[in-house]
Amino acid sequence: MTDVFINYRTGDGDKTAALIDHELSRRFGQDRAFRASKSISPGSAYPDALLTGLRRCSVLLAVIGPDWTNFQARLRDPEDWVRKEILEAFTCGIPVVPVLDGRKTDRLNKADLPDELARLADLQSIRLDGHDTEAGLKHLGDLVAEMAGLHDVDRDAAASPAPGSVTNSTGDVIGTAVQSRDFTGDVGGTVIKGSNGPIHTGRGNIYQNSRHVSGGRHFSGDGMTYFEGDHHGDIRHRFGESDRREGDDE
Repeated sequence: MTDVFINYRTGDGDKTAALIDHELSRRFGQDRAFRASKSISPGSAYPDALLTGLRRCSVLLAVIGPDWTNFQARLRDPEDWVRKEILEAFTCGIPVVPVLDGRKTDRLNKADLPDELARLADLQSIRLDGHDTEAGLKHLGDLVAEMAGLHDVDRDAAASPAPGSVTNSTGDVIGTAVQSRDFTGDVGGTVIKGSNGPIHTGRGNIYQNSRHVSGGRHFSGDGMTYFEGDHHGDIRHRFGESDRREGDDE
């Protein structure tokens, strides 16, 4: 789908037309801008391809170079394609925006135009200043986006994750938040991954390698581990010879 048709005259604005095409294609996609020398394939019927591309567009940018009005014979020639494209846009009700190429290009004057093109002088134009091309192209792109309903391809890519990708976000969290791949189920309490050694989660006391008395029970020994209270997690034991058994007198 062509959204922007770039109208220009070879030898008077064609370089600027190519620059505009490059920027719009970069910003909105390769197929969004129509420029004859790029968009019409070799061997295609030139008149049909040109008119088809024009009639499908949402806006026509008419690049007006410094010598644009000096081509008086061509502007009055019914077979001149610059003229024919603009008149076709008028006929189809397609908005036309004159793009003034550089500081030396004056606004169009009806006195310099044939009657059929006199409407161009009444249309609000936009100037593309070669001294600040980047800002000018951005301004032009913003205008085109608004008129044709276009969106930057970078923004569309960010808004549409690739198939198979994972995206998530976390706002205000009270409790446990887990970000993971291929995860199902519920998570509560403490999550521990890649543990080495004893782990105690929950409430209660933990004693290791100590002589301890609890409720009349006596515990001691090499590698002894004892938990009181709720326990969730991993336990690893390696026991040697104990020097006292439960129930032995001290």
